[in-house]
Amino acid sequence: MSFFKKIRWVINPNVYIGSSLIIWSLVLMSVIFTKGSTELFTKVHTAIIHNFSWLFIGGVAIFLIFSGWLLITKYGHIRLGKDNEKPQFSFLSWMAMLFSAGMGIGLLFYGVAEPIMHYSNLPTGKTLTASTDAAKAMNITFFHWGLHAWAIYAIIGLALAYGTYRKGRALSIRYTLYPLFGKAIEGRLGDLIDILAVVGTLFGVATSLGFGVTQINSGLNYVFGVPISETVQVGLIAFITLVATISVVTGIDKGVKLLSEFNIIVAIGLLLFVFFAGHPNDLMNLYVENIGTYIRNLPQLTFSTGARNDGTWMGSWTLFYWGWWIAWSPFVGMFIARISKGRTLKEFVSGVLFIPSLFTFFWMTVFGESAISMIKDGSDKLETMVNSNVAVSLYAFLENLPMSQITCVLAILVVFSFFVTSSDSGSFVIDMITAGGDPNPPTHQKVYWAFMEGIVAAVLLWTGGLKALQMASLTVALPFCVVILFICLSLYRELRAEALGLELDFETESEEDERSIQSEKPLTT
Repeated sequence: MSFFKKIRWVINPNVYIGSSLIIWSLVLMSVIFTKGSTELFTKVHTAIIHNFSWLFIGGVAIFLIFSGWLLITKYGHIRLGKDNEKPQFSFLSWMAMLFSAGMGIGLLFYGVAEPIMHYSNLPTGKTLTASTDAAKAMNITFFHWGLHAWAIYAIIGLALAYGTYRKGRALSIRYTLYPLFGKAIEGRLGDLIDILAVVGTLFGVATSLGFGVTQINSGLNYVFGVPISETVQVGLIAFITLVATISVVTGIDKGVKLLSEFNIIVAIGLLLFVFFAGHPNDLMNLYVENIGTYIRNLPQLTFSTGARNDGTWMGSWTLFYWGWWIAWSPFVGMFIARISKGRTLKEFVSGVLFIPSLFTFFWMTVFGESAISMIKDGSDKLETMVNSNVAVSLYAFLENLPMSQITCVLAILVVFSFFVTSSDSGSFVIDMITAGGDPNPPTHQKVYWAFMEGIVAAVLLWTGGLKALQMASLTVALPFCVVILFICLSLYRELRAEALGLELDFETESEEDERSIQSEKPLTT
């Protein structure tokens, strides 16, 4: 058998080639026409936000409501696998991996910055029920990083895990819609959905990697005096890509799992240091109070579209976040599905929805409230640095605490490690999609996509095209928001059929005719 015949068995040619062509076309466009492509994608994104904010706000609200509904239905006992199957990973390993892939790096980047930015410039037009400006700032931060984001991931992950481990379908985004479209999803419609997922995932990871190395470079400059330059940042991307490639090649049971567990241990160590270096009792009081404020304002925030003002703040913050979470949902949702075999539906949804959210709230309270307290005590330097350069916010914050040299080095290490796990998780997901839903894709394909993420990030960082790619990835969120709405309907239809003891039948007319002909043939001896 020739090489090309062999490779056809391990990839989905349409998705593999189509995704690669679209990605490299947009990268070349961003490199050759950097200013023009940035302006074009920014205009497209602005037009989407202006005309379809209702879709993003309403859609994400439906995702949260649907996720909550799943917890109280009779379907909670259904296992994502065979009825007697046990979870593939321990609970702690499972949580570490889904958190590392989900938004661990975002907490390090925005844990200090976002609360301070809202505190410095509270949005107009939001009548939040909160006692102080600090409480309002934390409430908005909770809103952007809490239940809504994880509800999006939970729906994608659940639909994939249920279809793969319960129904025996391939682990691919297209098959989440099988209960609605049947075998038609194996054609061009399915290819289009998978291509959207691949492009959104790679662009999301590549732009995060490109922007993220600026935080590592800023930390190295802040602590060791390493110059901030594109050469250093491209070198960092190359090193991260190399480590991520080794991790993804060794497999999810080894490299990805071990790095995720390392991430969560070091991150918790940093969190506990900041917690005990401040005022633990006050922070616990604020944590409980912030959760109460969040719950109280949740309905209003969920359905707020900014229709009664110019919507500028909504477009820059809430709608940007919703688009980003949706664009990342194929990546995070598929990765969560891959590590969730053997868990029950209720365990899956409650675990994905609440535990990461509560941990995120605690992280944001410890870092955000501590940073705001420093500003109240007269640290104008911290507020100025955060508002001028988000990448240095974590290091500028740690400078105000004891042993800042050690903690800043620790912060650089954990930021680096989180970026590695984001890169290896992202390439692993793309591998599975382009391998036709194979949960254990071939090694050469893992290497290809891991290197491609790094090359795209490095090229665009060097040429200044990362902003254009970021806007392009957010543009993918519009059609994918509609896809997720159909996934909700599809998942409901199949869960209901299982509860009734039915099997969805998508037999084509030609198959029915063939069965009819076979039944009419006379028996022969």
